[in-house]
Amino acid sequence: MNKVKPFIISKWQVMRAYELVKANAGAAGVDKQSLSDFERNLQDNLYKLWNRLSSGSYFLPPVKAVAIPKKTGGERILGIPTVSDRIAQMVVKLEFEPQVEPHFLADSYGYRPNKSALDAVGITRQRCWRYDWVLEFDIKGLFDNIPNDLLLKAVYKHTDIPWVKLYIERWLTAPMQMADGELIKRDKGTPQGGVVSPVLSHLFLHCVFDKWLQNHYRNTPWCRYADDGVVHCQSEAEAQHMLEVLKYRFQSCGLELHPVKTKIVYCKDGSRKENYEQTSFDFLGYTFRRRLCRNSKRNSVFVNFTPAVSKTAMKSMRQRVRDLRVRVRTELSLEQVAKWLNPMINGWIN
Repeated sequence: MNKVKPFIISKWQVMRAYELVKANAGAAGVDKQSLSDFERNLQDNLYKLWNRLSSGSYFLPPVKAVAIPKKTGGERILGIPTVSDRIAQMVVKLEFEPQVEPHFLADSYGYRPNKSALDAVGITRQRCWRYDWVLEFDIKGLFDNIPNDLLLKAVYKHTDIPWVKLYIERWLTAPMQMADGELIKRDKGTPQGGVVSPVLSHLFLHCVFDKWLQNHYRNTPWCRYADDGVVHCQSEAEAQHMLEVLKYRFQSCGLELHPVKTKIVYCKDGSRKENYEQTSFDFLGYTFRRRLCRNSKRNSVFVNFTPAVSKTAMKSMRQRVRDLRVRVRTELSLEQVAKWLNPMINGWIN
């Protein structure tokens, strides 16, 4: 006689989660099991995972710490789950994300279905024409510093499904295994690299920033993509005020504004004549500053405050071309080189 599972989780949902994880590929975790290794005994592995999730006996392995270089220098630590754990996290994400997504606001773009960084750049471009000042902000170490108690409070508010709450609680405290094998206990943050981490961090910032700003500064436009955001202001005094209140707001919620990447910017163009130290900012790989633009209808040139590819992004593109070693591929014809490079170049242009 089959025992009744305490949690109702569909086997098809586990299969769907596996298909999504496979499509995203990814490296092996602490058990060194790759996707191809997992697939050698796919049916049994998926059944075992479903059985443990449904019975409440699924306990998380440590996440693998992997250091990757930042474009701006330094390193970022990713927490790479095992293949089976990525599938388990995807099962929870498939259940949890539809519950929270309807509550998110239109001006938050990161980690959301049918929203992109280009959408965020586009709306920011339009608002910079209407507002003279911008407060550009960046949250220092977002994924590493989210307080567990406040995050779980937000999770509990948006779901009453016991197994979703149980496994999110366990993921938040899963240890991180360093390169030398040392296990580091975790009591805050959600590892960057985890499947469920983006929706959790987005939910946290929805409560801490998006909804708070809507409630207290309803007429102040803003845009946020993950931990990067902008607030548009009518004056320098308003921008200074927003900087102070946001510093305090984030600090009271366990986070800190990045002291270098957070700044007030004057959107100087052809008609805005004030002198100010900062007249440009980088947002999502684009530099916003005054540029010469052409009005095709009037066949005239004017100065506008508008985005184009940033120096950091351009440097990354040049390095990518160098790494491809195109110049030494003398055996290729021009047509073959074009076929090889054009998809990448078209992506940059788009």
